[in-house]
Amino acid sequence: MDDGGKVSSRDLVGYFLRLGTLGFGGPVALAGAMYRDLVERRRWISQDVYELSLALAQIMPGPLAAQLAMAIGYFMAGVRGATLAGLAFVVPSFLMVVGLAALYVGSQGLWWVGAIFYTVGASVIAIIALSSYRLARSTNARDPLRWAISGLLFVITVLSQSELAEFFLLAGVVMVVVRARPAWLRLPAVRAIVPLVFVPAVATGATPETLVQIFLFFAKAGAFVFGSGLAIVPFLHQGVVQEFGWLDERQFLDAIAVAIITPGPVVITVAFIGFLVAGPLGAIAAALGMFTPVYVLTVVPAPWFKRHRENPQLRAFAAGATAAATGAIAGAVVLLGERAIVDLATAAVAMVTLGLLWRFRPPEPLVIIASAVIGLALAIAGGT
Repeated sequence: MDDGGKVSSRDLVGYFLRLGTLGFGGPVALAGAMYRDLVERRRWISQDVYELSLALAQIMPGPLAAQLAMAIGYFMAGVRGATLAGLAFVVPSFLMVVGLAALYVGSQGLWWVGAIFYTVGASVIAIIALSSYRLARSTNARDPLRWAISGLLFVITVLSQSELAEFFLLAGVVMVVVRARPAWLRLPAVRAIVPLVFVPAVATGATPETLVQIFLFFAKAGAFVFGSGLAIVPFLHQGVVQEFGWLDERQFLDAIAVAIITPGPVVITVAFIGFLVAGPLGAIAAALGMFTPVYVLTVVPAPWFKRHRENPQLRAFAAGATAAATGAIAGAVVLLGERAIVDLATAAVAMVTLGLLWRFRPPEPLVIIASAVIGLALAIAGGT
């Protein structure tokens, strides 16, 4: 396989620093930018290397854009390349989000902060809803089994009022059994998946125990969540809001909004959440927890994956897990929408946002900013 041209470490770091600093639009847009820049324009890598990197990022758990950057770095320059590409891509958005988190915490008592985020939550719901629909449509296509898995996870999420990563794994196993069952596997011998256990309840403050719990929770998120960056939203909501009570519903939606308006991977919202829980050290612990398993699950299987990229069981498991993720995202829209859409004003903002995104596809950060301006204007008009 032709690996493309040779690239220096400085060029590699420089490119991913720029993409991490200026790259908007979510995982699909960022993946497209990498193809345009690295394959078509600069010819740093070949079409084969890009497709191999994208397949690895799609099949292994973790956020697509960050994992694709690491995979490209690995196939360009080995472990060193993966490390440099990952850090360069993630660090700029991490610093931006931590800065915004500090401003957010420091201005909680100001009336205009509440006014801005009053309508932002409704726009976030519309963005996630449309992203969920588009992700399900592209992922499930016309496959009835994938749609059945998505639908089942939607119902489970709404009825249980929670999102469980165990079902992602179970869906992957079901897809393997139905679509790509290996010769040694017999249905009576399939063992039940042991449910994963969340970390015990958290203590407040930046104590060592709290930081360890933050790290472990987000490491679990990085290791067991499949699909696009927004696929992590249901999992985070389950742990951050319902299980641990680190954030309330409004703070959680604000964290997602901050991730949308900043460049780089959407999952960098974990740094915002970590900061609110335990300050700067909490942000670092959350980011390390999120991206460490992503890095490991890119670098370690990459050589094997290069030889076995067409393995039917591997592809079937990824398809099932991703289908489950689309259903969980849709269920999360219902759960989060119940808290974000509280009156006619927020309902109108959500519907207008949905219509604009459907018809014109404006950049999502601009939609969030416009929504914030609307909230501020409504507060001023109401004499807040």
